[in-house]
Amino acid sequence: MLQIIHCTINGKEEEIAIDVRESLCDMLHNRLQLTSVKKGCEVGECGACTVLVDGKAIDSCIYLALWADGKHILTVEGLQGPNGELNPIQQAFIDEAAVQCGFCIPGIIMSAVEIAGTGKKYTRAEIRKLISGHLCRCTGYQNITNAVEKAVNLLAEK
Repeated sequence: MLQIIHCTINGKEEEIAIDVRESLCDMLHNRLQLTSVKKGCEVGECGACTVLVDGKAIDSCIYLALWADGKHILTVEGLQGPNGELNPIQQAFIDEAAVQCGFCIPGIIMSAVEIAGTGKKYTRAEIRKLISGHLCRCTGYQNITNAVEKAVNLLAEK
């Protein structure tokens, strides 16, 4: 059964006919070609599909597209500036060499955007806990934690 939803994705108003059983991950990745949204475990355990819905990081693989009706959705594609410049969080991941294969990184970046949005500074232990819902098989998390810490603390100073 198809249903039309209306939502804002990366700042753009969208009207999309979706299957009521379709996940937000599938809608974003397959229909809208937002390839930063990755399908990993499909049960909300790995964090690869993390996007922001109304500013809150969610696992889009277990969030129905139907629930996105009327919501604001942000993916990594929506982070770049007006001239294509990287968001400070994305730049921190580059500066700290936090990217290897890149599969998990978009989801972690989106969680970092939510964390940075609080305007608070966090201890390293708090940051580790806040990103603990993300699985990375390449990096060992050290550089990822460095990048999130750098970005969050930099943005908290602004």
